[in-house]
Amino acid sequence: MISSGKTDVGKKRESNQDSIFVSDTPVGPLPNLYIVADGMGGHAAGDFASRYAIEVAVDYIKKSTVKNPVSLLRRAMIYANNEVFKEADKDKDKAGMGTTMVACVVLGSELYVANIGDSRLYIINDEIEQLTMDHSLVEELIRTGQLVRSKGRNHPEKNIITRAMGSREEALPDFFEKTLASGDRVLLCSDGLSNMVENDEIRDIVVENEDVEIAVNSLIDRANYYGGMDNVSAVLIAV
Repeated sequence: MISSGKTDVGKKRESNQDSIFVSDTPVGPLPNLYIVADGMGGHAAGDFASRYAIEVAVDYIKKSTVKNPVSLLRRAMIYANNEVFKEADKDKDKAGMGTTMVACVVLGSELYVANIGDSRLYIINDEIEQLTMDHSLVEELIRTGQLVRSKGRNHPEKNIITRAMGSREEALPDFFEKTLASGDRVLLCSDGLSNMVENDEIRDIVVENEDVEIAVNSLIDRANYYGGMDNVSAVLIAV
């Protein structure tokens, strides 16, 4: 496997509240590990939340002896949620902070994914498939039939998150599994990319650029070309 990741402040924000982690080599019992987190709660707090959540989760995984990737991701993310929540509770400057997190592990041909919030994971080949499900108000409106998906992108409450790491004492991630085929690309990204670039265009950029580093740079450049309204992060894995 080959991967590349990058995070960028975008065109409109003063600070970057996104954080990423990329490792093609083992992290504790896991053969590899990829994470994107998008912080919230003010400039300093959001930046801290995403960075700290990743640090705590990765450190937990490094020290663990649990080999099952789903069990280990679950434990690491629950632990990281508790640690971020405690930091927010004891420091008034960090009150209300939180972060999204999407993480994945590739074990053989199997992809294991965990997510909290609206950072996404896509499978890209001839098509593009969003494997994760957003924890957002707009997604809930779509699921309950109160909003059609085509109108969700520009909804005025697009950025309201219904589940985030650190915003409450308990926040459980969702889990997904997928059998990968040779040639598949796995993309983790913050909403700074998915809100700015249509899915079909994301797919085209990834497919047209065999080099994963060039593809990641092109994705971020395209989000910024369309306005760069938010921090933008992308991690791309070539299977």
